[in-house]
Amino acid sequence: MARQDEIRIGDAERDAVMLALHDHYAAGRLDRGELDERLDTVLSAKTRGDLRGLVRDLPPPTGLPEPDKAPDVPWQQGAAVMFGGPGHPAWRHHRHHHMRRHQHHHGPHFKAFPVMLAVFLVLAFTVGPGAGFLAVLQIALAVWVIRAIVLAVGMRRNRA
Repeated sequence: MARQDEIRIGDAERDAVMLALHDHYAAGRLDRGELDERLDTVLSAKTRGDLRGLVRDLPPPTGLPEPDKAPDVPWQQGAAVMFGGPGHPAWRHHRHHHMRRHQHHHGPHFKAFPVMLAVFLVLAFTVGPGAGFLAVLQIALAVWVIRAIVLAVGMRRNRA
């Protein structure tokens, strides 16, 4: 908890605590003088610990996150599981399947993104960003059409 109390806060956290203080005032837990004093202190608070001290004597909700609801999983691992990245149970199968699928590809891959970025930057600084954006869209469309044709021809050859 001490480590959480050292985290700097922003306007969203201050607003949440101010709203909770107004609710406690409306419920009769604070008088007008206490509310004004605490609101002034909330506006100058820098850390979660500063805010926690202001609402320590009040029942939930206090506007602060509940300490027992914090996940035990590190953020990276939780996000990986949530979004299906590394750490997700299906990731190992997906990665191996992906590796098998591209294992027999021969020849260099054409990376269109660096080309499109270079075209955009050159045109953006010479003609304008609008012309650069349109040129990038045309290149993307051309690459997409060419890839579709190559895939169609490849599928036709595989069927024969």
